[in-house]
Amino acid sequence: MTPILLLEDDAAIAATIAYALAREGYAVTQAMLVREAEQRLAATPPALAIFDVGLPDGSGLDLLRRLREQGSRLPVLMLTARAEEFDRVLGLELGADDYLTKPFSPRELVARVRALLRRAAHTPPVAPSAFELDEAGQRIRYAGTWLTLTRLEYGLLRTLLRAPMRIHSRDALLDAAWGHQAESVDRTVDTHIKTLRAKLRHCTPGHDPIVTHRGMGYSLTA
Repeated sequence: MTPILLLEDDAAIAATIAYALAREGYAVTQAMLVREAEQRLAATPPALAIFDVGLPDGSGLDLLRRLREQGSRLPVLMLTARAEEFDRVLGLELGADDYLTKPFSPRELVARVRALLRRAAHTPPVAPSAFELDEAGQRIRYAGTWLTLTRLEYGLLRTLLRAPMRIHSRDALLDAAWGHQAESVDRTVDTHIKTLRAKLRHCTPGHDPIVTHRGMGYSLTA
């Protein structure tokens, strides 16, 4: 059975999730505290994790941040009782693979878990990259050259770099790079991707590391 770690302190919600996933053949281990989840992750890494945002001893977002800083590529689905854009944007920026806001359909959660696991199974290990991400300085180096990027170009490329080989939808890129700017539209993403590509090609003529997936979004080659 595929092991899944569930970090959720609400007993009723946890029971519903565990039951729905168990019916589909997943083995769910529940943690009610962030420190407990960290111990379980270190002892027996699962195939996927589901983190609630608000826990008695912290936030699932903090745990997600630490995992990504350690280089973990564990698929993580975030749960939140708050539907504000801030939560969605922050989760995506920290490296969440997907999120659901409460209340949610157990069937939808199972479908998202299945999709994340399928995606992870078909994602090859990331090869050494020509990119260097300096988050403290909010800059990116490519092929030995520090890129001159606008704020939005930096946000787009940073999002792609945090999950290379994953297909990022335009909506996900909008959330991660534009944040609260609701007036932005899909075409805005395409326009900035075009200018970003031009800057990357200037460093490596004839090579475009950004891949377009028609009707789906964009990904970054390793």
